[in-house]
Amino acid sequence: MTPQDLVKGLYQDCLNPRRLDRLTDYLADDFLGAGGEQGPAGFRTTVERMVTAFPDLKFEIEDLFGAGDRICVRWRFEAEHRGPLGAVAPSGRMATQQGIGIYEARDGKLARAWLQVDRLGVLQQIGAIKP
Repeated sequence: MTPQDLVKGLYQDCLNPRRLDRLTDYLADDFLGAGGEQGPAGFRTTVERMVTAFPDLKFEIEDLFGAGDRICVRWRFEAEHRGPLGAVAPSGRMATQQGIGIYEARDGKLARAWLQVDRLGVLQQIGAIKP
């Protein structure tokens, strides 16, 4: 599997259909996530928090490209805030978020991730912070 196939599979085979048991097929045991998540289990915890807050969350890949062992993905989602997001109670509001992730592949798995998202925009959209 190419590094780009790994990233595409992570979103399309694991995250969108919620087959989080397959994370070990894509993430190295020593994976280090953008928020400090360690390994597939740490990444799973982060994904589960987002899915709890936005149960209908589905990533749409808008761009995917790479050079060598680095892969860049630009994605977006639109989902309804139906569960708690940290201390923020469900609002029932729709939120749209775009993000850019850079992944590093090593030995046939993803080993590192960097992520830039508009968290402030989501908090404003769900009414947690005034615009």
